[in-house]
Parts: sequence; C-alpha cells; structure tokens
Amino acid sequence: QVQLVESGGGLVQAGGSLRLSCAASISIFSIIPWGWYRQVPGKERALVAGITRGGSTNYADSVKGRFTISRDNAEKMVYLQMNSLKLEDTAVYYCNGMMAYSYPWGQGTQVTVSS
Repeated sequence: QVQLVESGGGLVQAGGSLRLSCAASISIFSIIPWGWYRQVPGKERALVAGITRGGSTNYADSVKGRFTISRDNAEKMVYLQMNSLKLEDTAVYYCNGMMAYSYPWGQGTQVTVSS
C-alpha cells in the first residue's frame, strides 16, 4: 500500500522560509509526476507546484518565484522549498502524484505564516 508522509511544516513569520519533505513508499516513484497541494478550511485542495519525471516544473501563479519543487528519485522524496512566505500561504500541504497517478492522501503538514 502506498504511503505518503509529509513533514517540515510549522509556524513561520511572513517573509520567512520553510522546506517541506514528502516520503513516498512506492516502487515506481521515479516515473511519477509529483505535486504539492495545499488546502485551507472551506476550500478545495489545490495544486501549487508540480514536477515531471524528467524534472520539468510548473507552479501556480500565486507561488511562482517563491516556491521550488524538487525530487530525489533515489531516496523517493519530493521537496518544496518555500521562500518569502505570505500570510495567504497558510494551509495544510500535501504531496501526491499528478494526472493519472493519484494515491491515498497522507496526513499533510501544517504551514502557518504569521504577521
């Protein structure tokens, strides 16, 4: 059974940085396009960053230039470097595959940005 375990969230002041990590227990990790998603109460989960099997990346306009997604196929890890954090980045962050690759959601990691 696939398990996704996110970590690295916390409380940070606006303008600060955090690095999120996602450990994925799946044998075909390297061929999966991975994404980081976030959800705030009352809203649907939304994709904020994605990375293809080849390493191409894409970002939501709201995080472009501030967030960087990366992957380590050997360690089966996906990362999200978040810089210049804003109050509106406060959310629970999740990783999962993209497109046809969707797995049971992990517990997510809470990111809270304070003023």
